[in-house]
Amino acid sequence: MKRVQRHRSPSVINSSPKNNLQKSSVGIINLGCARNLTDSQIILGRLKKNGYPIVDIKNAEVAIVNTCSFIKEAKEESIDVILDLIELKKQGKIKKIIVAGCLSQRYPHELIADFKEIDAITGVLSLERDEACPQVILTPKHFAYVKISESCFNPCSFCTIPKIKGKFCSRTIESIVKEVTFLDSKGVKEISIIGQDITAYGMDIYKKKSLSRLLKEIVSVTKNIRWVRLLYAFPAHVDDELIGCIADEKKICRYLDMPLQHISDGILKRMNRHSTKQQTVTLVKKLREKIPDISLRTTFIVGFPGETDENFQELLDFSLQFPFEHVGVFPYSHEEGTAAYDFKDQVPETVKRKRLNLLMRQQQEISRNLQKKFLGKKLEVLIDEKQKGEENIYLGRTQYQAPEVDGLVYVHTKRTLSIGDFVPVEINDTYEYDLVAKAL
Repeated sequence: MKRVQRHRSPSVINSSPKNNLQKSSVGIINLGCARNLTDSQIILGRLKKNGYPIVDIKNAEVAIVNTCSFIKEAKEESIDVILDLIELKKQGKIKKIIVAGCLSQRYPHELIADFKEIDAITGVLSLERDEACPQVILTPKHFAYVKISESCFNPCSFCTIPKIKGKFCSRTIESIVKEVTFLDSKGVKEISIIGQDITAYGMDIYKKKSLSRLLKEIVSVTKNIRWVRLLYAFPAHVDDELIGCIADEKKICRYLDMPLQHISDGILKRMNRHSTKQQTVTLVKKLREKIPDISLRTTFIVGFPGETDENFQELLDFSLQFPFEHVGVFPYSHEEGTAAYDFKDQVPETVKRKRLNLLMRQQQEISRNLQKKFLGKKLEVLIDEKQKGEENIYLGRTQYQAPEVDGLVYVHTKRTLSIGDFVPVEINDTYEYDLVAKAL
């Protein structure tokens, strides 16, 4: 394969599992974000294509763990899972352990030295620019994630992704449309477009931002897919063309995941975010004006090196003045290999936790108030599952709620509903994150 077709080759340490797995059943544990999930699906797709039986992890002879190492907590979770698998191997319940993904890309030699029971280590997957890779879908049948790019153009001072994933790389429009067309033919109803920065899509291969062009192509070829959701938009790259595309295309959810990380100009500069408070305010106002019913998700980092009480108060004030429907808050993680690792004025962990709790408590009240706007409204809900132990309750989502990260709609009905159906409902109660409705 030509070099230009690949983003980054995975490193492989220790023995290759190929010859040892010929008749072994394989299961996978996926850790981390939805981008990791798509990689896990491709790993299984390639193994299945080569004749390996794919089974639930509890029935597997060979266990693969696709790790995450973005922050301290993610690394700890990955290590805990590896230790659990080692114990299962000692008990004879699994035969082989393969560690893949970000942790093994970042710390391959340390893993080999510390965990002799690991049979093979692979790094992060290559991104195939020109191909729609075979996958074993791990999401429910009615929704799927479509990764359109890998890594990021912007080297934020707190982030390890560019070091782990390499240079920013986009897939071709043709390969993405081929994948979407296949998912559409299988009856998928919702797709989430993902990447570390989907708004930079195409800047490497088409020499300009091409997300709007891609979205129009996707909309034009889909029949069963009715919701196209956008996740992980870099604020500095959200332009008028994209805003107009979201506003004009009915299949594109009125939803945008746009991590801001902070609002104080001093902190944004130290984070190397290439945006200012005023630019953010202007963008949020424009999104609300052009797409009045849009639901915005963001993330904030508290306790970044040098964050003062005044900086944090500025963040609290901004969140009140420009409320977001969905907010995730993370304490700054002191990651080696990043520019911020050597910054002075590191914030104590106790202060980070205090600020996180303050911001999240405030956001709970904001969310509770914003949810009330849906009371009495008639909305369309995509049914995800039936509530366990309840005869007449189903769990679903509106277009304003992304799978796995946002709240749910508890749909009450005496009818039998099918998973993956769109159902009209009327909202009759609201909570901080969830809605309650009756099917119409």
